[in-house]
Amino acid sequence: MTAAGSTTDPGPRLRGNIAVVRERIAAACQQAGRDPAEVRLVAVTKYVSAEITRLVAEAGIADLAESRPQAIWSKAEALAAVQPPARWHLIGHLQRNKVRRTVPLLSMLESLDSLRLLEAVSLEAHQQPAAAEPLEMLVEVNLTDDPGRSGAAPAEVPALVQAAAAGQVRLRGLMGMAARPDAADADARRDFARLRELRDELARSVPDPAMLRELSMGMSGDFEAAILEGATIVRIGSALFEGVA
Repeated sequence: MTAAGSTTDPGPRLRGNIAVVRERIAAACQQAGRDPAEVRLVAVTKYVSAEITRLVAEAGIADLAESRPQAIWSKAEALAAVQPPARWHLIGHLQRNKVRRTVPLLSMLESLDSLRLLEAVSLEAHQQPAAAEPLEMLVEVNLTDDPGRSGAAPAEVPALVQAAAAGQVRLRGLMGMAARPDAADADARRDFARLRELRDELARSVPDPAMLRELSMGMSGDFEAAILEGATIVRIGSALFEGVA
């Protein structure tokens, strides 16, 4: 996003930021003995305009995330002509009254947090055309006691995973956030290890371990720690848009 009256092209700075983030992902993977191809970069575009979001997609990041369904409604329309098509991830809470309009636009719902939402989303997903790409889902786990954080409590996650695995949705894994950096006992790597250990435990109880192959964890301030603990999806916002928007 440029200032009023400015003709500065944000593209070069944006592409430079993307290159730096990819380099950091590769370095963290090297430290962990992992292949960088195992880690998907998702651009969190909730603080930037549709114009900047389009530039992200054109720069090669097809996976785009928003925390509000309404933002996906508007940006999906604005980016409808982008090729290859954007793959939209919802990383915020989805109210059931917004399911019908939101589900057809999503590639992945990363914030499945209740049996009631699972029922509503499954019903809507099954009403989509047979040729539509099946919706993938991650169960969001609240890893902290922060009342401002969404997600299912760890004790509730096994039942939710079992219900999703027994249904006809495309369950793919877990999503979570580390404690806020200013929390008294903040330790991002500990929180990410906890999510990985929960995933590994649950993977033994589902029909196919591939149902839980994805671990979406890590943001701009802690994604290297997440990669060291097995993240397969990192959700990056501010590190991509510094100096751009």
